[in-house]
Amino acid sequence: MMIMFLALAAAALPQTAPQALPQTAPAASPAPAAAPKYTLDTPIETLAANEAAKAVLNADLPGLLEIPQYEMIKGLSLTQLQPYSGGKLTDELLAKTAADLAKIP
Repeated sequence: MMIMFLALAAAALPQTAPQALPQTAPAASPAPAAAPKYTLDTPIETLAANEAAKAVLNADLPGLLEIPQYEMIKGLSLTQLQPYSGGKLTDELLAKTAADLAKIP
């Protein structure tokens, strides 16, 4: 009975468009930090093509770009190359290289 009364009462009320709430601009959120342009997952040939990234490779991994197998490995990333490096690409060395690559604008 009460539900029927409420339905009748609601039908008797004048129907008006709902009032829009005032719009406020959303609070500005801080811009996300830009992802590094070059990482350990960037192909070696891409790193070698950029002067700053090439300088990082030459400083942190001297001789890598001059090895006879360069043509075979240039499409790999440093992360992909690590298991085939015979222990030469240590986690510490790659961490330093990653940090240096991340500084490149």
